[in-house]
Amino acid sequence: MTTMEPRGAGSLPGAPGDPGSQGAPDMAGGPEPANPQPAYPESAGPDLDAGELPPRSRGVIGLLEENCTVCMLCARECPDWCIYIESHKQTVPAPEGGRPRVRNVLDRFAIDFSLCMYCGICIEVCPYDALFWSPEFGYPETGIGALTHERDRLRDWMWTVPPPPAHDPGAPQPREAQTAGPGAGPAVEPG
Repeated sequence: MTTMEPRGAGSLPGAPGDPGSQGAPDMAGGPEPANPQPAYPESAGPDLDAGELPPRSRGVIGLLEENCTVCMLCARECPDWCIYIESHKQTVPAPEGGRPRVRNVLDRFAIDFSLCMYCGICIEVCPYDALFWSPEFGYPETGIGALTHERDRLRDWMWTVPPPPAHDPGAPQPREAQTAGPGAGPAVEPG
């Protein structure tokens, strides 16, 4: 029968249960080590500068409200259930000869960043490009309730979202452009 050791127990001198253990303190109630390691290494202290981060780093999520169709995919796929969406249906008048359409109107969109684990699943599953990563990471609050950002605050983060990287000029054309063939461009009316 084998026993499980705590992670890193092999590197501790005189770990409990070792035959060579000579009065080593017990892990549960022994004295503290003489030189505890700091919580942060010297080079990566808690006061990080935003200039040191990569340009497309994850910080906070921004909402482009005009693109949101209230499809609820982000809220359904969120493993932490930290996205709150409320909406109502509104009838849109029909053009002449058509029938009226019903569409969802966004009433509330909020993200609770005290629950969020910054996985980015909501951004990846959004089919309408309504959610984006912002590199801003410094939004401390004194109360946990203030970490729930409503849609107005999420919209403010959009100003900090960097533009997408430029396309690689040496990359192959997309399949859609290849199947369209040469000369397939926007239709021009003769005139």
